[in-house]
Amino acid sequence: MQLPHNAAVLVADGRKLLFLRNEGDDTHPNLTVEHAEEQANPKDSDQKSDAPGVSYSSFGSGRNTMEEVDFHQLEEDRFAADAAKLLERRALAGDFDSLIVIAPPHTLGELRKHYHAAVSALLKGELAKDLTKHTVADIEAAIKAA
Repeated sequence: MQLPHNAAVLVADGRKLLFLRNEGDDTHPNLTVEHAEEQANPKDSDQKSDAPGVSYSSFGSGRNTMEEVDFHQLEEDRFAADAAKLLERRALAGDFDSLIVIAPPHTLGELRKHYHAAVSALLKGELAKDLTKHTVADIEAAIKAA
């Protein structure tokens, strides 16, 4: 995948994001970190205080448990929506001319739900990979290989 000079790259998962910029050119990318963010998101069981609720059916003698909320996943989805807002602010400010987004498949899907039209217009590519724990050199190699 080509990465033009001054292109932005967002590498994100449900708890960490890196906003990088290509200081190099198409053939020799040189990504630099402009913004990094990480939030604590304990596992779901650590965020719950109760057992799932129970409802009783008025027909028959059945008892149903209510579907549990996965607080950990909700927080990851919210983080992805916030990352999309960051992209929106930067795109509307004219901060970048092209964008590549790298995220695990679920996070990428959540980001897509929240892309602003200005972000979509500047989006040049997406990679469905989790590279938040990788080095900048690994991210550059993944983009070149795509």
